[in-house]
Amino acid sequence: MLKFKNIKKSFKNKTVINSINFSVKKGEFVVIVGPSGCGKTTTLKMINKLIPPTSGTIYLEDKNILKEDTIKLRRNMGYVIQQTGLLPHMTVGENIGIIPKLEKWPETKIHDRTIELLKMVGMKPDEYINRYPCELSGGQQQRIGVARAWATNPDIILMDEPFSALDPITRNQLQDELFNLHQDSQKTIVFVTHDMDEALKLGDRICIMKDGDIVQYDTPEEILNNPANDYVKEFIGKNRIWQKPGFIRAKDIMITEPVISTGNRTVVQALEIMKANSVDSLIILDKESKIEGIVTIKDIIRNYIGSIKINTIMEKEIKTVNIHDSLIDVLNLMNELKIGYVPVVDDSLKLVGLITESSLLIVLSNQYINQEDED
Repeated sequence: MLKFKNIKKSFKNKTVINSINFSVKKGEFVVIVGPSGCGKTTTLKMINKLIPPTSGTIYLEDKNILKEDTIKLRRNMGYVIQQTGLLPHMTVGENIGIIPKLEKWPETKIHDRTIELLKMVGMKPDEYINRYPCELSGGQQQRIGVARAWATNPDIILMDEPFSALDPITRNQLQDELFNLHQDSQKTIVFVTHDMDEALKLGDRICIMKDGDIVQYDTPEEILNNPANDYVKEFIGKNRIWQKPGFIRAKDIMITEPVISTGNRTVVQALEIMKANSVDSLIILDKESKIEGIVTIKDIIRNYIGSIKINTIMEKEIKTVNIHDSLIDVLNLMNELKIGYVPVVDDSLKLVGLITESSLLIVLSNQYINQEDED
């Protein structure tokens, strides 16, 4: 839907955007994040032509926006800023209806749409429609700003650090409301922030900027699991992934070299392998490294005959998790089935690791110790 191609921006002799390229899909929530002066707000303002690029092209629905009528372009974009931008001499209803009025909507249609939008942002129309901005709290003013941005049902919403001036509780509430609003409306949203927590909480994809360059543009999961460089690692925080259990993957917590065997081993041989490796279970694989079953010390004790093959006593109905499954998925499965282990497989169903209760505790406790040391 939106595409930046070789966009560069200079002010006098200073270059602030260094030939960046990225695209935003229709209905996607993209967060541009970075420290002050990195070029994120300049990037946002070029989308609605508040700032023209020095070179390059910005496409919206395959049309070069520089060749489009500026007023028409902006009226098809919602815009929410940190200071809300509400006109103090206008009521809440008049502020929300300002663009529909410029578009010459009938008064009844404007009124109905205003009522609808107030309900959408959780504000009672009868109570707030005739109030003035000075009679509202910061959070309420920002809700009106969001409602106004949605007024004409625009194709794209631009948001420039809209919640940064709010207290933490109000900010969290509005973040949740915006997330739900996006889920319901499926509007394309480009959101600027300097706060990585906010970016992770809201974005489908995150664009991390530094000194006018895009250093990584990807999903939150990919950025947390595979930061592009040391700057990204430092910016997101080395231990941030452990503060977001939904982003921790099975591959982050598994034993990468589980003890394996073939099914034609005897139980005596299996016991020796377990003893040598200080484990209480063996994963049985076929020639293609796919799981045939698992045998535990309890299985052997129940069926102990020295010459019996372990493929006759192993558990064959094995539940597995994929390397990309989250920690929450793993814990839910282990709790639901009341099992103390779960093999990890790749997309071709080959064994790549094992998660056990004890290994999970070791990994998590080591992470806790590391965090304590850094603190």
